[in-house]
Amino acid sequence: MKLRQNQVWHLGGEFLRIVTLERLEVRYKTMKNLVTGEGKHVTATKKEFCRLIKGARLLMPEEEVNFRAQ
Repeated sequence: MKLRQNQVWHLGGEFLRIVTLERLEVRYKTMKNLVTGEGKHVTATKKEFCRLIKGARLLMPEEEVNFRAQ
């Protein structure tokens, strides 16, 4: 699985969106609600981020639209 900018991951009750992807660093935003987009920005190493999303599910664009509609 390749990490890409703007990917949205669903982990428990929150969503993680990759904002900036660099060689050794990932900046992402954690959100409770995709519609409002309110959340906080977090910076982590790629290794830390990959460990974080180990139990998460990558949302396809169609699924993301469904979560926004709810």
